[in-house]
Amino acid sequence: MLRIVALAHDGTLHKDISLDDLSGNKYRWYWVDFENPTQNESALLSTFFHFHPLAIEDCLLYIQRPKLDHYEDYTFFVFHALNPETSVVKEIDCFLGKNFIVTFHFESLMYLDKVNKKIESGALNTPLLIFHAILDEAVDLYFPIIYSMEDRLNDAEDNTKGLSTTALMDEVFDIRSDLLRLRRTIYPMRDLVYRIINSSRIPDFQEYHGYFSDIYDHLLRLSEIVEDSRELTADIRDSYISLNAFHGNQIMIKLTILSTIFLPLTFIVGVYGMNFVHMPELKWKYGYLFVWIIMLTIGIGIPLYFKKKGWFNDKIE
Repeated sequence: MLRIVALAHDGTLHKDISLDDLSGNKYRWYWVDFENPTQNESALLSTFFHFHPLAIEDCLLYIQRPKLDHYEDYTFFVFHALNPETSVVKEIDCFLGKNFIVTFHFESLMYLDKVNKKIESGALNTPLLIFHAILDEAVDLYFPIIYSMEDRLNDAEDNTKGLSTTALMDEVFDIRSDLLRLRRTIYPMRDLVYRIINSSRIPDFQEYHGYFSDIYDHLLRLSEIVEDSRELTADIRDSYISLNAFHGNQIMIKLTILSTIFLPLTFIVGVYGMNFVHMPELKWKYGYLFVWIIMLTIGIGIPLYFKKKGWFNDKIE
């Protein structure tokens, strides 16, 4: 589907016009939006607009890394938007000339309707401003996703849902994986906008330099949030791993104490359970009582010794 908006020299805005109407010098500028184009519509990039074959190839190959390429009469951009509900990356390809802007995307982008309304209201009156609005709206979609990720991370840090350690660690690793995907989108976008604000080949760019610098500031902020969140996930992961190791050590200490208590008792019982004929203690009148006294002394003495050393209060000497 093609959506065409054009501004005539008398200042009137024309919509739903044909590509043939764009020929000549009839309009001051125009915007052609290719939304989920058919094969015949995609061919117009070459047959009607005569864009460079490499740029057209980048449009048709999904998904490209955000980029900027300068050509003789226009600049070609590839940048990414995100679905705020699914965080799925959506590619937008854009051809920006002095008096035109052509956008190309295979999926419906609802926020382009907001850009179109701004054009109708007169807030956007140049191709460069339209391009800025499209890029700005794409970057603004990142913030709800990032803030949602921060909320998930705060819930995991405080364990507000009362999850088990295993479930909590799974949630932390899921968040870390989502942050990594966001990082792979935000960082290339930040680099792209940095190239844009330092470009000298985009017509009339200096007049709107501050607009794009504001987008770059947003992407810097998003990058910082992603890095801080990734560090926090690492801290939570390390804390829970250390906590599990500590609990494991405490269990091993208690098992060691039990083993230490019963080891000499088992030895004594084993020795006097051999029933050799020439064992003098077997015929001693007080032998049974004597063995019990020894075992009780060992069974009580060893725990008291370990308690004195702090094995029961995590202050082992």
